[in-house]
Amino acid sequence: MKSVSLTAYPREHRRRTGLKKVRGNNRVPAVIYGRHNSPQNLEVNLRDIERLIHHSATENVLVDLAVEGDAKPKRLALVQDIQHHPLRGSVLHVDFHEVVESEKVTLVVPVESLGEAVGVKTGGGTLEHVLFKLKVRALPKDLPEILQIDVTELEVGQSIHVSDIKLPEGVEAITDKKIVVLAITAPRTEAQEEAAAETGVATQPEMLKEKKTDDVVSGKGGEKKK
Repeated sequence: MKSVSLTAYPREHRRRTGLKKVRGNNRVPAVIYGRHNSPQNLEVNLRDIERLIHHSATENVLVDLAVEGDAKPKRLALVQDIQHHPLRGSVLHVDFHEVVESEKVTLVVPVESLGEAVGVKTGGGTLEHVLFKLKVRALPKDLPEILQIDVTELEVGQSIHVSDIKLPEGVEAITDKKIVVLAITAPRTEAQEEAAAETGVATQPEMLKEKKTDDVVSGKGGEKKK
C-alpha cells in the first residue's frame, strides 16, 4: 500500500464545545495512537481528508503524517476509523493508528468479485458473495487496499475458498482457510420455487462462514481497537 502525505495539527480542544469550534474552522478532530507512543489529539483540514477519501478505493489508507511542531518529521499511520455524519455524510472524526515500517500489522480488507462467471452467464446460476472482508497480515507497505477475485471461470456448483485466493507477495490471510468466499449456486427447480413460496424461506446451500469479529488493525504485540 502506497503512503499518502497528510498534514495534521496538535489539538487543544477536547470537550464537545471545543470540537464544534474545531469543525467550525473547517478542520476535523482526530487522534493518533500506537504501541510506541502515547495517544495524541490532532486536527486535520477538512478538505485534505475529504480529498484523501475521494482518491482512495477504500478507507484503508496509509499516510505519512506530518504533525506541525512534532519532533518527528513524519509518522507512518493507517487510517483506523472515519466517523461520518449520519445524515450529511460529512467527516466528523478520524482515528490514525501509528505503525512501524518494519513491523507487520493486521488489517481487514474488502473483497470484490471481478468479471462474470460462466456459471451465471451460460448456466443460469447465481453468484453468492459470502465473505465480504478478509483479515490479512503484512508489512504496512505490502498491505492491499482491496482484494479483487476473478470469477469468470467459475461453473455452477463451484466455489472459491480463502485458501484459493492468490494474495500479493508478503501478505498472509489469517482467516480460516476453509471459509467460502464466493460460490455459484444452481438455479432452483420449479418444485423448490413452490416450496420456498409456501414456507417463505429461500433454499440456499450450506456454507462455512466466518464467525463475526470486530474489525482490527493491530501491530506486533496485539493492540486492538473496535
